[in-house]
Amino acid sequence: MFLSVVIPTYDRLPILQKCLRALEAQSQLAPGDDYEVVVVDDGSTDGTVAWIRESAAELPHVRLVCQEHGGPALGRNLGVEQARGDVIVFIDSDLVVVPDFLRHHAEHLRTSWARRGDRLCFTYGAVINTHNFASPSHEPHKLSDLSWAYFATGNVAIDREVLLASGLFDTAFRLYGWEDLELGERLRQMGVVLVRCPQAVGYHWHPALSLDQIPDLVRKERERARMGLVFYRKHPTRRVRFIIQYTLLHRLLWELLTLGGLINERSLRPLLAWLIRRGRPGVAMELLRLPLNRLGVRALWQEAMAGGSRSAGW
Repeated sequence: MFLSVVIPTYDRLPILQKCLRALEAQSQLAPGDDYEVVVVDDGSTDGTVAWIRESAAELPHVRLVCQEHGGPALGRNLGVEQARGDVIVFIDSDLVVVPDFLRHHAEHLRTSWARRGDRLCFTYGAVINTHNFASPSHEPHKLSDLSWAYFATGNVAIDREVLLASGLFDTAFRLYGWEDLELGERLRQMGVVLVRCPQAVGYHWHPALSLDQIPDLVRKERERARMGLVFYRKHPTRRVRFIIQYTLLHRLLWELLTLGGLINERSLRPLLAWLIRRGRPGVAMELLRLPLNRLGVRALWQEAMAGGSRSAGW
């Protein structure tokens, strides 16, 4: 088995360095197995391209592909096009994996292929969120790390031909969110099943919450709302409505939990600042999710209404 790890990246050089070094440290692959790492740079401005080229001797498995800034969907498609492997592994550029990461993906795929008699499956590894940049892999597994997503590109491996048959990622998803779950819906329709692979662990690093991140988090929620509507228009099902929170139940839930918007990113700032100073940025982030969810759901409904008005000629 030859595995191609496809990683789109944009201005994440410090954590990308840890990501690629962890992939170079892969061990215990089965006899005859090998791998490559296809890094697709999405127009980074932080020296990513120069560092990868200068570090070629340190990164013998890495191949660099460059594109103009076009988003992760376009980047992953380009990475698959350039990949040489019969298995594609998707991870994000802020994921630091364990040394036997690829071995576990390969073993679980082989076992599933033999049991099923076909390759209509993909393996889904564990993702542990952490703020610890110095030692990401020291983070314990937490309840909040559990994910119910069907196909999330933070840590999955799939047969290349099955992936190509799905049509790859829809490049209409140019903003933040949903391009991987939308592909997951098409894989479900093909009968491609999820195989849990908890031993293939990746530590997803992101900086601890600070108040100056809030405008960017708000922007992402608005972008997720717009892309959520693209998702729903492609798959107008009850399942997708629940995934993107496009239901009256979700609208009522977040209105209640935020007291109709009285609890918002502005009114919470003093409490968030206090929690951050006390070394509890994770608690602060979970609290901030309340108004962020309300904002995202309201933006989704507003976008849908505006789209309906435009289509009706209003």
